[in-house]
Amino acid sequence: MTITAAIVLFCSIWAVIFFMILPQGVVSQHEKGEIVPGTPASAPSDAQIVRKMIRTTIIALMVFAAIWLIIEYRLVTLNDIPWLTPPSAR
Repeated sequence: MTITAAIVLFCSIWAVIFFMILPQGVVSQHEKGEIVPGTPASAPSDAQIVRKMIRTTIIALMVFAAIWLIIEYRLVTLNDIPWLTPPSAR
């Protein structure tokens, strides 16, 4: 795997995991009872973005490491996936 491919793979994994973690633990201003004038009541009162970014990075590193090992050491190849292998090559 080239360095460019590794960076693109890590960024893609990071973005997907970040969007999965982003809504967790969000308390709206309406639920907290402290609505800031000029903002919707559904806006988060404290989004904790930095904490979620750190959590995302840790999880993304673990997922990336697993995928990198699979690719680098050829633990799973296209020939191992039945529906991707032509019948003549089986």
